Amino acid sequence: MRDWYHIFPENTGLSLYIWIIFCVLPFYFIFRSISLWEIVVGIVITILFFAVYWLTFNSRGALIYIGLSLEFIINIAMTVLFGYVYFALFIAFYVGNIRSKAGFISMYVIHLVLTVGAIIFAFFINYVLFLSHLPFLIMTILGVILIPLNKYNRLKQEALEVKLEDANQRIAELAIVEERHRIARDLHDTLGQKLSMIGLKGELSRKLMDTDTEKAKKELQDIQNTARHALKEVREMISDMKNVNLKEELAHVKMILETAGIRHDIQVETEFKDIPMLTESVLSMSLKEAVTNVVKHSKAKQCSVMLTETNKDIFLKISDDGRNPQALEFGNGLQGMRERLTFVNGEFEVFHSENGFEINITVPKVLRQIEEGWM
Repeated sequence: MRDWYHIFPENTGLSLYIWIIFCVLPFYFIFRSISLWEIVVGIVITILFFAVYWLTFNSRGALIYIGLSLEFIINIAMTVLFGYVYFALFIAFYVGNIRSKAGFISMYVIHLVLTVGAIIFAFFINYVLFLSHLPFLIMTILGVILIPLNKYNRLKQEALEVKLEDANQRIAELAIVEERHRIARDLHDTLGQKLSMIGLKGELSRKLMDTDTEKAKKELQDIQNTARHALKEVREMISDMKNVNLKEELAHVKMILETAGIRHDIQVETEFKDIPMLTESVLSMSLKEAVTNVVKHSKAKQCSVMLTETNKDIFLKISDDGRNPQALEFGNGLQGMRERLTFVNGEFEVFHSENGFEINITVPKVLRQIEEGWM
């Protein structure tokens, strides 16, 4: 069951209070009548209008056209009997919500013709009333013309965006599958032949062990050399997969901030080719983690990223104007950032003030060689 407040059109750009006024106004027009019978009829058809709107607005198929037909009749009755024309705006959003192109065009034309016809007819019956709020009548007609078109086009755009997102998701899944296949091919090409050679030489060494010891030792030496060479190739392949490109990460960070609606200022004053691979990977992962924290936790409107270098150090600063005091807490993300920086002798500082949150990362260009741990 839908909530009662769904009788108000969503995402219209108008305040909820304005729609409440539109709902209250018909009773003002109704109670201006002298006849008790007219007042009762007005109240009944107004309640009927909102009941039909509430029950059929998000429906599909024939029910939506039945609901619209009833609302067309109610709108004409309220316009002619009481001079209340603003139900036409509710119906305009209703028409714009139709997904079928043929149905939309048909209901759009019918609604426009009936609304204008009812206003003209009622104008001749009670022109004094209509003259008193003529500007609002003109605005209502413009709304009947423009609102359905805007609503219909926005729904089409949202549908296209959903399809695009699904397509991008599918592409990402295919890319993952392709990457798995590539890794499988690389492993096969790297290890398959060498492992086969090791197997053959191992079998040959076993046979030569009793007959030709020297030759058996030579084969065992070849096995050892082949195994070392294979291990080196596997390490190189894993290192390539682990390496993260800092230039690409900066572009990715820019896209994330734009998507989150956060203004950004990214300054780069360094030559990427001069950054060692291990340092570049650590800086890229730290940058990603810091910006992710900005988007998720800082409630910031502005984020700045500055990457510079001196003769001795590479300096990365990420700052924002967030006011969230929880940003200072060292969660898994900031703690992981600090642990990664130990691999490259990096320093990590966090500052928090009324003006926002700032992370300063300094990495020396002379690296401490830690072969274990990076593997």
